[in-house]
Amino acid sequence: MPGSPAARTARVVECGTMPYAQAWALQRALVAARQADRIDDTLLLVEHPPVITIGRAGRTANILAPRDLLAARGFDVYETERGGDVTYHGPGQLVGYPIVDLRALDEDVVRYVRLLEKTLIDALGQFGIAAMRVRGYTGVWVGEAKIAAIGVAVKRKVTMHGFALNVAPDLDHFAVINACGLGKPVTSMRRLLDRPVSVEEVQPVVARAFGAAFSMALAPIALETLRAAAGEVALPGRIR
Repeated sequence: MPGSPAARTARVVECGTMPYAQAWALQRALVAARQADRIDDTLLLVEHPPVITIGRAGRTANILAPRDLLAARGFDVYETERGGDVTYHGPGQLVGYPIVDLRALDEDVVRYVRLLEKTLIDALGQFGIAAMRVRGYTGVWVGEAKIAAIGVAVKRKVTMHGFALNVAPDLDHFAVINACGLGKPVTSMRRLLDRPVSVEEVQPVVARAFGAAFSMALAPIALETLRAAAGEVALPGRIR
């Protein structure tokens, strides 16, 4: 039964490339389904077309490019309910959206975020990348450069939004924002490893690290099966 302590299972969905608004709508539907105990904890793994999202603490001043330039380059901009400031998502970046009932895990939000950081640090370690936390900041770092951003929201103890790991994105795209409002450089696995690396290569490693960090067994589920369990919802948010 979903939510029972003995079941500690996370369903993993590799979504491929999905528009941000579509993934956001799916998350909201899954949160409602998890709150109603209709589904297990779920990890969505996805790539997005270029998009900028603004968190609850976000300031539009941290979007550095004019809106007409962003539109010409195909960048959507969304306000969201996640924590944090301004973040870029795009091709070559692995985005993870855990839909997790924190009551079943007996975790608070701060501990949950620390476990997401551990997930990514451990996964990067499998590739020989020594990543770390930096005191006072959320996310994962290699030296002075940020390699993964984290921003979450919690609705009646169920999580949404999550993490974004720079596998092999176009790092020039980050020039249109002040990433997370920090004024810090960003890096990627591709840059650090100095070899081609794909989201498809990294996905299973991150999924296994997530299962280990949260002490969950992993089980794949088809996207359409999950959608059927969650039901349909309208696309949320507004572009500004």
